[in-house]
Amino acid sequence: MVHQTYTADVLVVGGGTGGTTAAIQAARRGAKTILVSEFPWLGGMLTSAGVSVPDGNELEAFQTGLWGAFLQELRQRQPGGLDNSWVSFFSYDPRIGAEIFADWVQELPNLHWISGQVPLEVFRQGDSITGVRFADFAVTAKVILDGTELGDVLALADIPYRWGWELQSEWGEPSAPVTFNSLTQKYPVQAPTYVVIMQDFGEAMSTTGYAYAPEIPSAPNYNPSQFTGAWDGYGAETFLNYGRLPGGLFMMNWPICGNDYGEGVGRLIESDVSRGEFIQESRWHSQNFAHFIQKQLGRRYGLAEKVFPHTSTAFALHPYYRESRRLVGLTTVREQDILPIAKGRVASIFNDAFALGVCVGGASRREAIAVGNYANDHHYPGVQFPLQPKSIRWGGRWTGTPFTIPYSCLIPATTDGFLVCEKNISVSHIANGATRLQPVVMGIGQAAGMAAAICVELNCQPRDLPVRTLQTALLEDNRSKALIIPLFNLPPNHSDWRHWQLYYLDNPQAYPVNGDCPCPSRKALIQESNCFTGIFYRLEQQEYRFTVTAPATYQGQSWQLVTLRSHIDEQLRAYPHEQLVTLWGRYNHSGNWLLVEHLNGG
Repeated sequence: MVHQTYTADVLVVGGGTGGTTAAIQAARRGAKTILVSEFPWLGGMLTSAGVSVPDGNELEAFQTGLWGAFLQELRQRQPGGLDNSWVSFFSYDPRIGAEIFADWVQELPNLHWISGQVPLEVFRQGDSITGVRFADFAVTAKVILDGTELGDVLALADIPYRWGWELQSEWGEPSAPVTFNSLTQKYPVQAPTYVVIMQDFGEAMSTTGYAYAPEIPSAPNYNPSQFTGAWDGYGAETFLNYGRLPGGLFMMNWPICGNDYGEGVGRLIESDVSRGEFIQESRWHSQNFAHFIQKQLGRRYGLAEKVFPHTSTAFALHPYYRESRRLVGLTTVREQDILPIAKGRVASIFNDAFALGVCVGGASRREAIAVGNYANDHHYPGVQFPLQPKSIRWGGRWTGTPFTIPYSCLIPATTDGFLVCEKNISVSHIANGATRLQPVVMGIGQAAGMAAAICVELNCQPRDLPVRTLQTALLEDNRSKALIIPLFNLPPNHSDWRHWQLYYLDNPQAYPVNGDCPCPSRKALIQESNCFTGIFYRLEQQEYRFTVTAPATYQGQSWQLVTLRSHIDEQLRAYPHEQLVTLWGRYNHSGNWLLVEHLNGG
């Protein structure tokens, strides 16, 4: 029974990565906003799902918008910094991430957050969504956003969505299967992972040599053969350092004979009961993986204490979902739209995505509103699935070629008053492997929240919002201006940043295939860096080593050199082989690399 009905300009259902950023941006724009979340932490993948080692958008030029602001807050709040793991340049305690989002919400008087609730019913008037009912209250709003982990509002509202694979005949995606097969049947979507945080109890070892880590019991269905060989080829220390967090913690989100779980993954959208069964099994699977790790590596390692705000404090609040129901939108992002153009390092910024023949906000075909750059990555336990490459060597390491997200993939084909803002955008199963990552979902959420607020201001439907109005608002946001055209050499603090963003929106034919605009790179100030001297070695193109001569503490050690800054990338590519060099940066023990922030001569 509904006991109370709230009214708002914007309602965001779900407090995941995209939902949280959408609500914050809508409220910052001035809209009266209500955010309803299932869990007591906001941030989804970045916090409550435990994936506090985010991938993608790591280059300095791509650290913009709320994603960039989140990184800045983390750098200020995380003791010891973010250089802890080797899978990501940013690893942090998920409690600090949750604290940041909660603080951002708390500072907005026009943003009302209600936690512990899930949507039960959607209200309609004709083709428009007008409200959502929860257990004991309802909310009506002018624009409603689905920010749930699995696209639950899509299902409740009977808005057409996709679940599963598309064949190559659908859109001509090069990596799509020609026919349905055993893989597409067993894993209709990518496997989720129930993240568990483990802890190094080594410092608590007694004089007898035994650690005090409590024994991790096995869970139902324990089968050690599932995990045998998990760290073969890596070694135990490297395996643990994959997702190392500050404070002796380790994020366990390991794909090789690890805790990805996809048995009967279709149960996630069949019923509440079947979803609960799948979640329980995936959690048991991660407990068994942790049990296996402890059995193999010893009682020095145990379940982390007091991380997540529930009884089993080492386990995330919910699984890390890599894929959800996917909207049937005005356009659909396909694999072709995320792959680099011929002989280039970037995807096209033309909206070439599959369109249903409906123009958005006029006739604009340059609808970019968010940027991603992650390599296309799919998870199917025990299966190696080949995909078209979209990676490049840059800054002494591998990264992904950047691509854009069009606004129209957030808009349903036939429903008004509604936007999506999570992994539930209109995207193919294949392309979802790149669009699902945390930073790009934050960008999608920020754009959706901004769009919703402007629709309220203009009294228009999302499909009638002029895309340029939204793009300009994102570029000019007074708190967290957001990138919409990816350029490797244009950091957000560059004086010409806005000019070049608008220039390529107006002149997409001039967009450079190498992703560099014709302006000098701006040298950023050194942040919290240390000075090192040593010999520079060029092993091959975009692979650099550095043997330390000073300070004495590190003398003789050999490190990989990497950078996230365009002007440093240029210097490294030109620096003479076997030369003495002085540089400033941060050493990452887990990755055995030096993240270079300044190089002598630059």
